[in-house]
Amino acid sequence: MNQQIRAPKLRVIDDDGKQLGVLSKQEALDVAEERGLDLVEISPDADPPVCKIVDWGKYNYQRTKQIQKNRKTTKTLDMKQMRFGLKIGVHDLDIKMGKVAKFLEAGHKVKITVVYRGREQAHKEIGFNLAKQVIADFGDTIVVDQQPSLAGRQLNFVVRNSGKGTVAYKAKEEEGEQADAKT
Repeated sequence: MNQQIRAPKLRVIDDDGKQLGVLSKQEALDVAEERGLDLVEISPDADPPVCKIVDWGKYNYQRTKQIQKNRKTTKTLDMKQMRFGLKIGVHDLDIKMGKVAKFLEAGHKVKITVVYRGREQAHKEIGFNLAKQVIADFGDTIVVDQQPSLAGRQLNFVVRNSGKGTVAYKAKEEEGEQADAKT
């Protein structure tokens, strides 16, 4: 701004947006001072650097407001996580997958974790089958970002909304009917 500009030649734009051409630093400062405004370097990397004659307070205020507006409109996507055990019941699985569907609808990625306890670690294939079942039940409404992988005592995979319609979890109705028949 003003005296802090180091380049000897500057491309100058006036406060109305018209180009005044390439001027020396002193000529540009004189024009700015004559109008009672400041000389602000807009694009220092250009050859020659671009400077604009503006009211610094007003320019800074508008720039700050624009940055705040941009910050408000950007949506931060979170990674949500859903954990469940290997011996989860059908109804419990349906409830948790309904919550996963809501997270996916909101635009979040979801990390699904199957936790192995004790002797369950001897039957790793049950967890992988459960993961395949969950992925199959969501169908083509999701995309698997990270395939199911075993890390210690946890089986993890990450899913996100594919953008093909609404995310809906297709619960196993026949298993639910069997459970009702038993009671």
